Amino acid sequence: MPHERSSGATVTPFARPIAQEVAKPGVALALVAVIACLAQFMVVLDSSIVNVALPSMKTGLGLSATAQQWVVNGYLIAFGGLLLLAARASDLFGRRRIFQAGLVVFTAAGLFGGLATDGRMLLVARVIQGAGAAALAPSSLSLITASHTEPRQRTRAMTWWGVAASSAGAAGMVIGGLLTAYLSWRWVMLVNVPVGVGLLAASAICLQPSVVSDDRARMDTPGAVTITLAAAAIVYGVSVAPDHGWVSGEVLTLLTGGIVLLAAFVSIERRSDEPLIPLDVFSVHNVRIGNILTLCMGVVITTPMFFLSLYLQQVLGESALRTGMSLLPMVSVISIGVLLSQRLIPTVGPRRLVVAGGLLAAAGLVWLAQLPAHSDYVGHVLLPTVAVGAGTSLTMMPAIVAATTGVAPHNAGVASGLLNMCRQLGAALGLAVLVTVAATVTRYSPSTGSAAVVDGYSIAFYVVAAISAVTALLSLLLKGTATAARSR
Repeated sequence: MPHERSSGATVTPFARPIAQEVAKPGVALALVAVIACLAQFMVVLDSSIVNVALPSMKTGLGLSATAQQWVVNGYLIAFGGLLLLAARASDLFGRRRIFQAGLVVFTAAGLFGGLATDGRMLLVARVIQGAGAAALAPSSLSLITASHTEPRQRTRAMTWWGVAASSAGAAGMVIGGLLTAYLSWRWVMLVNVPVGVGLLAASAICLQPSVVSDDRARMDTPGAVTITLAAAAIVYGVSVAPDHGWVSGEVLTLLTGGIVLLAAFVSIERRSDEPLIPLDVFSVHNVRIGNILTLCMGVVITTPMFFLSLYLQQVLGESALRTGMSLLPMVSVISIGVLLSQRLIPTVGPRRLVVAGGLLAAAGLVWLAQLPAHSDYVGHVLLPTVAVGAGTSLTMMPAIVAATTGVAPHNAGVASGLLNMCRQLGAALGLAVLVTVAATVTRYSPSTGSAAVVDGYSIAFYVVAAISAVTALLSLLLKGTATAARSR
């Protein structure tokens, strides 16, 4: 089914516009844009705000290292695995209905997590919240694209939508630190509850009721469930390997089951009349390379903040607030750099930007790998994280351009959604692997105490540096992207 194509920094699929006004009579389009931007801000905020609160969550609920990892990964897997299905549901059931359903799920999960009495309750809340985020991300963007039909209006509204998404990452670190330091880690989960309730009320007042399609039977629910379960099985198998052993029955069963589910997903997509991911989209060379780049970038963007948050609080003894402020420059540079890189693509070309960005981020990560047990903030944290942020910001937009160049118009939305899914699942799998690597190195390190923990983090940073360097090399395989970028 055709999908409308977004422009610029958009990486989320959105539904085919339904023949209906989005805003109720008398409601300004600016209010629709505000609702959409706030929803996207909330979704991205929740993917970063928990990083600073992880040590407090560990203390409050007795979380293991694996459980800490799953506070992040549970959200990412549910978000990435269900994203395309949610976009399709918006197509069939109406954008307001799916938007409001996502708000209800997301908000209720935040309340549930904030009241958690044990680690299991918190992890369930994070998975449910990721499912709500999967519904919110595509439907929030479709509210803008369907309501802002004049090109200049749409460009302005979508720019603000992108700014909301970019700034939420930086805001999450600061807000998470403030809430954890002065209230409790529970408010990291609860903070979105009043926002969600307010958006529910605003959407009911401002948005037209949904028009439901008669084509409900064509949703690829089996495909979405299969790919989500496959990712969860593989990530969980990797995460428990240090405790149970790589050749243990549990780990082998999980990894084998995940691979079987992946094969089943491919089979389902081949036979489905309305596949979640039409496999012919991979016939385009740049789509294949672009999505591999996005998988790698998911690792490079997500894992450094996770390990740095633990390092600053659990090794150096910094407060949650100081940790959030310490990581703010890195996330801010990423947000600003993404906007600047858009202007460089037409003149420099995506391939050169990815090479430069991948190598710069790799250099910063190698620098980070030199972390001592007692560090100097400017030399060991600030400068290398700014380098990592600048490098990753140069790679994000070029990968999007490359992976959507040459895609058939009816697959444009799918290609954008596939990028977003790859980034979320790449981050989840990368985090699982690197937490496993760090734990294994720490266990067998000749050092003791904090020094052994830092040894594990250092090796993890070296691995991420290698992955970043691989993105630079892979970008050399992109074809014709400079010309395509200028034509855009």
